[in-house]
Amino acid sequence: MKEILLVAQIVVAGFLVILILLQQRGSSLGSAFGGTGEFYAVRRGMEQKIFWATVIFGIVFVILALFNLVI
Repeated sequence: MKEILLVAQIVVAGFLVILILLQQRGSSLGSAFGGTGEFYAVRRGMEQKIFWATVIFGIVFVILALFNLVI
């Protein structure tokens, strides 16, 4: 059981790192692909999904870490 939790936590951590790196602070996702990024835009579409996926994966990571401590 402990090995399964450890592997799950490593996988979630990998996805969390990828999601964090995909986010652009203060600019839209288009600036990562050659946009100017001179203005701040509201998160819409894919940016909002990446943001919420990051939040969910962060919560899952913390829960897995707590389970690893208890078990």
